[in-house]
Amino acid sequence: MDYDKLISFGFNDDLHREAALFLGMFPARVAEQHHNIYEVIGELGVIQARVSGKLAHHAEGSVDFPVVGDWVMVDRRDNKTGEAVIHGILQRKSAFGRKAAGTSNEGQIVAANIDTIFICMSLNANFNLRRLERYLAVAWSSMATPVVVLTKADLCAGLEERLAEAEEVSMGADILVCSAMEEDGYETLLPYISEGKTVAFVGSSGVGKSTMINRLMGEEVLATREIGEADKGRHTTTHRQLLLLPGGGMVIDTPGMRELQIESADLLRSFEDIEDLAAMCRFRDCTHTKEPGCAVLDAISRGKLSRKRFENFKKLEKEMGYEGLNFRQLEEEKINRMFGSKTGMKQLMRHAKNKNK
Repeated sequence: MDYDKLISFGFNDDLHREAALFLGMFPARVAEQHHNIYEVIGELGVIQARVSGKLAHHAEGSVDFPVVGDWVMVDRRDNKTGEAVIHGILQRKSAFGRKAAGTSNEGQIVAANIDTIFICMSLNANFNLRRLERYLAVAWSSMATPVVVLTKADLCAGLEERLAEAEEVSMGADILVCSAMEEDGYETLLPYISEGKTVAFVGSSGVGKSTMINRLMGEEVLATREIGEADKGRHTTTHRQLLLLPGGGMVIDTPGMRELQIESADLLRSFEDIEDLAAMCRFRDCTHTKEPGCAVLDAISRGKLSRKRFENFKKLEKEMGYEGLNFRQLEEEKINRMFGSKTGMKQLMRHAKNKNK
């Protein structure tokens, strides 16, 4: 079988070996989802597909169904004899997730198999460090690499100050500044995009995600809107979709999120500065409230650590149910939330082993 066409969509040797276990099936990548219908890209192009009854029966929740970016195994290469049937999902190397809307508290995967997550935040009234910290915590836990994209630089009078503030909370993530309204405003993104790699744009509505993707595509493939009254963004993208870029690589556009409800977050990575300070506290079980010799409180009193950043850390810690956990317990809890059960542990260990080769 000739997989050359699929290579441009990120198909590789590891996926090829796993796909070979599904006899009589064909690999395809999920490009869009519309309720129970999926558009998947296979060897012969885009086809429509549904999940098999067996796959649906064994699913314990929405995370066990295909999402945009997933590699799946289908029973046909075209729709000449009807819709294709999805019989399996190949192992995800990364997944950006959140809690689903509503009161179910069920986890929801936004997109899978991403290499780079562009966290977009505009430099006008949308600029919010606490929101950025939240996105970074989720992005670091996804196993993709987060990159902060500060948009609408043309609307910002205090650019250097805003950039310095973002750098203080980004903990090793690259920061890009761009203005999507300018023809070359997207060029800072190009070094992160290459053949076989997938990037995803996430962030609030109206920050310029669709505009930047249109620039990358070289045509107006996504509808865009200007920011509305009170500087609030308006929803443009209504569903997630994967697009193949003309210059190579793929991009996933996601609907704007007013607030990202956390399902899994890497607080150890996104708040590494606080963890380093906590390690220097006099008492190992320091709660950082009133204990003597607390390095965290000392850093706050000396202006070395923002009180608002620390308060947001405690808020996210409480939201995740991480309060009172030590370093080892945090790592174990993070793994359980990301993957669950022994199968998830094996996936994580395999990923870590491959990453360290």
